[in-house]
Amino acid sequence: MRARFIGTVSALSLIIGAMTPALAGGYNDDPSLNLKLIDTVVVIYAENRSFDNLFGNFPGANGLQNASPTATVQLDRDGTPLKELPPTWDGFTAKGVTPPVTQAQTEHMPNRPFRADDPQGFNLSLGTITHDMWHRFYQNQMQVDGGKNDKFVAYADAGGAVMQTWDGSKTAMWGVAQKYALADNFFMGAFGGSFFNHQWLICACAPYYANADTNPAKPSIAAVEADGVTLKLAANSPKSAMDGIPKFAADGNLTPDFYAVNTMQPPYQPSGNDPAKGGDPAMADPAKPTTLPPQTEPTIGDLLSLKHITWAWYAGAWQDVLDHGNKTPVPNFQYHHQPFNYYANFAPGTAARSEHLRDGGLVGAEFIKAIDAGTLPQVSFYKPQGNLNEHSGYADIQSGDTHLADLISHLEKSPQWPHMLVVVTYDENGGIWDHVAPPKADRWGPSNRIPAIIASPFARRGFVDHTPMDTTSILRFITRRFELPTLHGIEVRDNAVAANNEPPLGDLTSSLDLKGK
Repeated sequence: MRARFIGTVSALSLIIGAMTPALAGGYNDDPSLNLKLIDTVVVIYAENRSFDNLFGNFPGANGLQNASPTATVQLDRDGTPLKELPPTWDGFTAKGVTPPVTQAQTEHMPNRPFRADDPQGFNLSLGTITHDMWHRFYQNQMQVDGGKNDKFVAYADAGGAVMQTWDGSKTAMWGVAQKYALADNFFMGAFGGSFFNHQWLICACAPYYANADTNPAKPSIAAVEADGVTLKLAANSPKSAMDGIPKFAADGNLTPDFYAVNTMQPPYQPSGNDPAKGGDPAMADPAKPTTLPPQTEPTIGDLLSLKHITWAWYAGAWQDVLDHGNKTPVPNFQYHHQPFNYYANFAPGTAARSEHLRDGGLVGAEFIKAIDAGTLPQVSFYKPQGNLNEHSGYADIQSGDTHLADLISHLEKSPQWPHMLVVVTYDENGGIWDHVAPPKADRWGPSNRIPAIIASPFARRGFVDHTPMDTTSILRFITRRFELPTLHGIEVRDNAVAANNEPPLGDLTSSLDLKGK
């Protein structure tokens, strides 16, 4: 039976003894490693890019040159190879982009990955906003197809756009990766999208909506086949990917047993759901079917607080949206990218919220002030505002890439840099294809490869790290460095990886050289 935890830090201290020390499997257990040389950990979390999408041609990495026809040739819904890619429905570029790449221009493309910036093709710049695409829990598993990655097109809403790649050597972060360590075997922590993967970054858990079938969320419950992986197709769903987008009987945000796996809104403001009429202005309307009730599972923040380790989540444009409401397309604040705002321990009015949920400022200005002043807490998470996060559909690659590289430049000059570790990664693949099979583990993930760069004075220089890792590897590192109890979801993940005879997942230390420094 699923254990439920009451939502106070003081109560957490009562259960902490039941949580085991960090697991050793998959770590670099060299006793000469001195992790205490690292005083400050910074996690920068961008959006929606697969590894092959940006780093598929990175020297020394497991890139597109290693992709077998099994992964590159996409199958139709009946399992037969597609003769060509279906068109990108409604066009490859986002609405309003000029000149557009229309749906007609995407017809009859070969069934294989393609360069979106190919001068002989679409010839797009990295500053182009492109078509968004599904990145949802069940569709992602159907696309992965047991590790073959051959049904990305079949279960997409963007046709062949899922097969796009870009020349990442033109990005500033490519240079950062060349300077430090690039992990080319790093996977998104959970199947699906941003909401769910942000939860895995801080909790390694699936949020829960108790009694959803008798609450407003009932319409959000998905209809799933007996395998627990496949969404039930609607009777009028097109048989072939060439004929249109698949239709489902009930493509909901909740599993049939009430776990929230697709985007739900925070119970507290700022939220995509307004307060109830006449209700508490600090709350989202609980009668809305997409308002998730406050969550009570322990997070990495709770464990850090219990150990008196300073930490903060810096959200770009947080205060701006509280003061002025959301602005589109700038800063285009994304409510479901703020995972601690779903937890009762960080409810409005609590001391923990004031201390730990901080304004990153417009264009990261407040976060950069703390970097430059050397006043970052021991553990800092930073989420860029929407137009700088690289998410297809509303953000371009170049703007976010420039922002990330600027942050690295500030961090390298920070008074805290000599004893700092920075991880720059992406929450998930954004529905974009990658050729490497994810490790087989538990019900929730991991899923496809995403880029991850480890920058630090202690990073192995010019290093491509092939160690299997996922989003929870960041939690493993924080847990190991600060000697915290292990979150339950990480134990479950590691046990599931072992049960599937997969190599253990690492904790970032394979990218570091801490000897003799």
